[in-house]
Amino acid sequence: MGNDKYVITIDRLYGSGGRIMGKKLSEELGIPFYDEDIIYMASEECAIGEQYFPLNDEQAGNNLFFRAIGGLRTSLEEPSLDDDITSPENLFRFQAKMIRRVATEQSCIIMGRCADFVLEAAGIKNLVRLFVYSDSSTCIRRVVEVDGVDTKEALRRANRISKERRDYYKYYTGKEWDDMANYDLPINTTTLELDPAVELVKAYLRLRGIEI
Repeated sequence: MGNDKYVITIDRLYGSGGRIMGKKLSEELGIPFYDEDIIYMASEECAIGEQYFPLNDEQAGNNLFFRAIGGLRTSLEEPSLDDDITSPENLFRFQAKMIRRVATEQSCIIMGRCADFVLEAAGIKNLVRLFVYSDSSTCIRRVVEVDGVDTKEALRRANRISKERRDYYKYYTGKEWDDMANYDLPINTTTLELDPAVELVKAYLRLRGIEI
């Protein structure tokens, strides 16, 4: 495929090591890594106070009609500049706009935020959708190590954040977040350490004919 761009999206259970893996991939592949950066870029694009975006970051909205249509509008429409400019749904549209922009500019890695759904709807070529997960005990152990909390708090945090991500994905896409049919390469890091997981992704890119 020559020098064609490619985009890796990563969804992950909290505590699975997906973000760390994404940063390692970014370093080894020499391509940008986008996570909270999308929020800052969206804030600058729409001139809305940056504080609005974290409040809704990977959080489902509460619009019943919007929930019923499963996010179809969000991936396809431009964000509104009208009275609903700060609604959760419109803030998502601004994020989706930034996701599409960075994906068309250069090869990159994008964490969460329904980027897999947004970019598939946009027809982005060489899209590689990852889902990183681990069993509960492994996730809890990693949260204890990385966040510096006790086991009880790690369990509460892992369950809460993964549920928020699941609800967010369902709200904006109409799909199940942990349905592996939505992804190209699910990766179980229960028994696979993060460095070998990175090598697995690189091998998969080569199998897809993507030059790295």
